[in-house]
This record gives sequence, C-alpha cells and structure tokens, in this order.
Amino acid sequence: MNKITIGIDVGGTNTKCGLIDFKGRILVRSRFETKKYLSQRKKLVDAIVEASLRLMDQYQGPLKDIQGVGIGLPGLIDTQQGLVKFLPNIPGWKNVPLKKILEQRLGLRTAVENDVNLITLGEWKFGAGRGFKNIICVTLGTGVGGGLILDDRLYRGEGFAAGEVGHMPLFRKGARCNCGGTGCLERSVGNKYLLQRAVKLFRDNMITLEDVFARASRGDPRALRFWEEVSELIGDGLIGVVNLLNPRLIIIGGGVAKSHRFMFQTITKVIKSRAMMVQGAMFKIRKARLGDDAGLAGARVLVDELNQNRLNEMS
Repeated sequence: MNKITIGIDVGGTNTKCGLIDFKGRILVRSRFETKKYLSQRKKLVDAIVEASLRLMDQYQGPLKDIQGVGIGLPGLIDTQQGLVKFLPNIPGWKNVPLKKILEQRLGLRTAVENDVNLITLGEWKFGAGRGFKNIICVTLGTGVGGGLILDDRLYRGEGFAAGEVGHMPLFRKGARCNCGGTGCLERSVGNKYLLQRAVKLFRDNMITLEDVFARASRGDPRALRFWEEVSELIGDGLIGVVNLLNPRLIIIGGGVAKSHRFMFQTITKVIKSRAMMVQGAMFKIRKARLGDDAGLAGARVLVDELNQNRLNEMS
C-alpha cells in the first residue's frame, strides 16, 4: 500500500508538517513558527497551504498516492463539518470552515480534528496504545488535555468536547481556572502552576521544571517530594475517570511526563487505593511513545477514517 497522508499539527508556538505512510512513519517533515501568524488568520491558513504544497513537491511518487490531509488544532472542532469553532490561544478563529478552505485550495480530502484527539489516535494506532481497545490519553504541559478511545473508536462527545481531563474538578473551592471553573486538575498541575510551586519550594525565581527533574535524579528529597505531590494530584484527578470509563490503559505524555520515573508509580498507587475494585485492578499506565510525532501519526489515522467512511457511504 503506497497511500500517503499529509499531516499538519498546529501548535501555539510551532506547526509541524509531514508526509506519513501507512505504518505511521514520517517520510518528509517540516515546520514553521505559528507565533508569526497568531493575529493573522488568513496568513496562518496561507502558511498551512504553502507547507502542504511543498510537501507534495517533495514527494517522489505519483501525487495520486496522496489520499488526503489530516490537521489538528488546539481548540474546539466540529469534525463533521470541518469547522474550527474557536482556538483559545490563537485569536481570530471562530466558526472557520477550514475543511472547505483546504479542500478548495489543495484539491485533497481534508479532515480537521482537535490536536489532543490527533495525538490520542497516533498513540493508539502506532504508539504506546497499540493493541488496546479502551484508552485514556493524557497530555501534561501548559494545559492538561485528554483523549478517549472507547471500543476501538475515538470518542468525541455530542458537542465534540469529550476528554477534558484537565478540567475535572479536584477542589470545590479551588483557584479559578481559565475554563471558568474552579479547582480544576489543570489549575494544579499545568506547567505554569507547577513552576509557581517550584519557585516557592526552592526559593529560586530562575528555577525550571527541568531543574526540579535534575534535582530529583540526584536524590534531592525536596524535588522527590515535589513530584510525589504532583503525582498524587494527577492520581486524584483520574480516579473518577477510571471508575466511569474502565480503561485498560492510561497513556501519559507531554513535557511533565519526562519525569515519569518519579511519577507513574505514585499515580498508579493513588488510583488503585481509591478506585472501585474491578476498574482499579484492570488499568495500567504507560508513557507516550511517539513524542512530538504523535499528532502527525494521528493525522494518518484520521484520514484513513475519513476515507473508510466515504467507502461505507458509497457501498
């Protein structure tokens, strides 16, 4: 099978692009700085189109091999209509018919998806989740995102907004979150808030989370306790999810997951200590395997799904 997919993973800082084969391998890759276009929606769309055209030019096989474009963006996406409802951290994107725009300009079938859902698809099909039917994928970074694979299908929810693990409330009267709620998991373990905690703990305004990881690696008891407390919060946030969805696997990725050897054992212990018996006995935790390539690999899965749906409609 020589079919190829164009994958586009739009982030707040950089946009990653690639040609992906049927095994999820990235044959050609490129990137550009999203932040150059944060206030100029049309120019960002132009940059996406230009990057896609360059990838098509670089492909050494026949262009008929390119079966479509899969694109992920950090916001609420109506996947049925290919409509970008809004992007919280990229202004000017409200009800943008991106699928229609890209199909007209590239002449290729296009599927549009939330970026964490794209990561989830990639890890499920080609990464840490291969062979599992029920998965929770959690990304720990500036925000805390989540994606759900239930019975071998991505679950999006009625309003395409399912999987918001980061906005599971930990505390009834906790700090106000960007989502408008209070006491959310993200408000406790998002990078910004972890850094605030580290500055206060170590009394060092210049400290980074990488520094805290390095200190933990050297056996610093304060750093080890820092990651243990973070892990306890993450575990508390996932107990209800485990009870509700009964997953076999929780995949954790993102920058904070680099400290997994200080975290996963505690997260598992916390969940098992409080989850219901059956659910608590069945799940396991794995570190995400694909890293920055997960979204591009997920684009392959997304376009395969798009084309399969088309075939089903025609039969």
